[in-house]
Amino acid sequence: MFQTTRRRLALWYTTITAVLLLVFASGVYFYVRSTLIERIDDTLDHVVEVVQRSLVIQPEGTQIRVNVEESFRDNAIALEDDHIDLEWISPIGETLWSTFAEPIFVPLHVNTTGETVHVSETQLLRQVTQRVQIGRQVLGYLRVSHPWFEVTKPVRQLVFDLSIGTTMMIGIVAAIGWFLSGIAMQPIRESYQQLKQFTADASHELRNPIAVIQTNVQVALSDPNPDPQSQRHHLQVVERLTRRLGKLVDDLLFLARQDSGIVQPHWTTVDLSDLLAEVLEEQETVAEEKAIALSLDLKDEADWMTQCDRDQLSRLFTNLISNAVQYTPKGGTVALNVTRPKRSNGSVLQVKVIDTGVGIAEEALPKLFDRFYRVDSARTKATGGSGLGLAIAHAIVENHHGHIQIESKTNQGTTVTVTLPQTAQDPP
Repeated sequence: MFQTTRRRLALWYTTITAVLLLVFASGVYFYVRSTLIERIDDTLDHVVEVVQRSLVIQPEGTQIRVNVEESFRDNAIALEDDHIDLEWISPIGETLWSTFAEPIFVPLHVNTTGETVHVSETQLLRQVTQRVQIGRQVLGYLRVSHPWFEVTKPVRQLVFDLSIGTTMMIGIVAAIGWFLSGIAMQPIRESYQQLKQFTADASHELRNPIAVIQTNVQVALSDPNPDPQSQRHHLQVVERLTRRLGKLVDDLLFLARQDSGIVQPHWTTVDLSDLLAEVLEEQETVAEEKAIALSLDLKDEADWMTQCDRDQLSRLFTNLISNAVQYTPKGGTVALNVTRPKRSNGSVLQVKVIDTGVGIAEEALPKLFDRFYRVDSARTKATGGSGLGLAIAHAIVENHHGHIQIESKTNQGTTVTVTLPQTAQDPP
């Protein structure tokens, strides 16, 4: 699928570029050709003017005539170097003088702007024919010719050069188009792979609890003499799995809305110290069961009011603190340090969640915010995690235009640093 799309992109890119190159080459061709023709016509016009001025006109009785021998004897050698031929034609159409080696049979046609005439199948000339007259008396016709190969020869060479150049450029553009389409397709390929992986993981996460729920229900219904205690046990399993499914579906919906841009923070002014105290209070029961000490340290006497989405921020720190509690052994500590460092573009709030837990391997740190990623699948399954907590935390921090960073060492603990602007910011 991706290769087909890549080929199509490269083909369209090459086709459009080829059309543009052909249009450009055609423009160059017609421009050069017209320029050569104009240059030849200008030369012919100049020769006509010079020859007309050099004509020797003599009276003959009551008429006047042109002395052909005197008028043209010095022009033949000079014009031969420029490949220009002259003809002097009488008023009745008889050629009286010509520089052509052999006479040409071209009908007499007065044309002062230049025209292309066929002398034979292989010979073409560019001609200007001027009528020479004094008053109403026509003395004759002056026809100046220039070989057409002076146009065709450079034009053919130009066509050859343009063809070679255009072909090479199209080939180069095709190669570049293939390369660039590959680069353009890479993010799509990665997104598609992530979507496939996300769908597969979500299906797996949903399928297992549903299968267990179905099994417990079938077992409960198949018992002809149900035992109340056994039925209660099955219902408890179903209730626990249903609760887990509900949380998973809620997480998936949040991420789906986040990807589609539906999730927008509802800005309110919140006291961050009060919010963190509430989250710690909610985690106290679990922490007491594991003899884990929870603490909240406000570094200085300051105003911790901030503009944020309270529900999202509660969810963020609930995920972080619950993770810290879950993966901290009995007798450990989970501490929250809140500071307000200054930076050039305004005040920010910084919250560090520091635990003395099992830690995370260094190679796993770059993948922690990937959806459904688990450092230890067996350990995470035991705690009922789905691998979406940190992905949701990352999404919430991005919604608030903040930054989240995790530092950890195996068997030494983990520090999660969340930096949030103290005032609401408009989306970029």
